[in-house]
Amino acid sequence: MAADIKQIIADLLKFFDLTDKTIISVGAGGGQFIEYGRNAKKVFAIDNDESALAMLKENLDRSALADKFTLIHSDFYRAGQHGDVVIFELSLHEMNDPALAVRHALTLAPNVIVLDHWVSSEWIFFHRRKGKGYDSWAALEAFTFKKFRQYDTIEFFNDYEELYQKIKDQGAVAVSRIEEFKGLKDFTIPLSYALALI
Repeated sequence: MAADIKQIIADLLKFFDLTDKTIISVGAGGGQFIEYGRNAKKVFAIDNDESALAMLKENLDRSALADKFTLIHSDFYRAGQHGDVVIFELSLHEMNDPALAVRHALTLAPNVIVLDHWVSSEWIFFHRRKGKGYDSWAALEAFTFKKFRQYDTIEFFNDYEELYQKIKDQGAVAVSRIEEFKGLKDFTIPLSYALALI
């Protein structure tokens, strides 16, 4: 599976200058977006999934970025690190209370960036249970955006098995939604995402 990660990172860096900033990254585990931290002062990467943090560490070691990142295994609601900006990396929709998470983030930094699936994304239908993406953006209606931008890209899959591996942990409903891709090779699913600065 490959979304255009380089393009998403480029969009983020155009959206907000992270140079010499102390970043608090929420949901950074796995490390697919670590390149945004190359010119940062420091990144505190918070994730409640230890295995995801282990993957992040491996990616940081391979990318020679380990000295920029401090990995923190914690529930974000308990995080107390302070910085210049908090970034929710495709993670706000996973929060039990997205509005509370953003309010907490605003106590940690003067700027909060939400990078998440947009409500009209076809990908969110296949990858997530209905409601998650919609609920997080609805919760953000209580906040004033300093800046907002929506983008369109695609997720590319070599075959059904690759797609299945990506979504199987989302449950039976998600798996049933991808039946139409069985037997297909080299296919894409449209993905829309948005960046909001609060």
